[in-house]
Amino acid sequence: MKIGILTVSDRASRGEYEDKGGPAIAAYLAATLTTPWSAVARIVPDGVQSVRDALLDLCDRERVGLLLATGGTGPSPRDTTPEALASVLDKELPGFGEQMRAASLRQVPTAILSRQSAGIRGSTLIITLPGKPAAIEVCLDAVFAAVPYCLDLIGAGHIDTDERRVRSFRPKS
Repeated sequence: MKIGILTVSDRASRGEYEDKGGPAIAAYLAATLTTPWSAVARIVPDGVQSVRDALLDLCDRERVGLLLATGGTGPSPRDTTPEALASVLDKELPGFGEQMRAASLRQVPTAILSRQSAGIRGSTLIITLPGKPAAIEVCLDAVFAAVPYCLDLIGAGHIDTDERRVRSFRPKS
């Protein structure tokens, strides 16, 4: 399966800051997935249009089954990833954001400021994540058990997880 990894950061897109979010996502996937996968990575500046264009490219042209975006989910004026996501979704999946914030709140009281979310465009599941590597892991741990079955349901493809890392849930047939 092709998996999109999108880093949203003004500084990283200009080369002024080392992207740590994208590599954290790739490391998480490498440790979690047992099914072969390949990454399609992008780094774009903050902004509704730049993020929207990248989301559309990864979903519609690259045809990734899963797209994990990091950055731009906070309350500052340049954090507009949720607005870009909303503009491309066919269906919103609010439970992902609720669960990620609940898990993050156990770590830091500022988790309530984060606006990460998820949804579906065509046959792509898109999940937006915070920018910090530790927060990315907390958030993915909170929701990843549901990801393989969601991908099955939307026709994105089949992935399996290392049960020692994440025990994915699929109803018994």
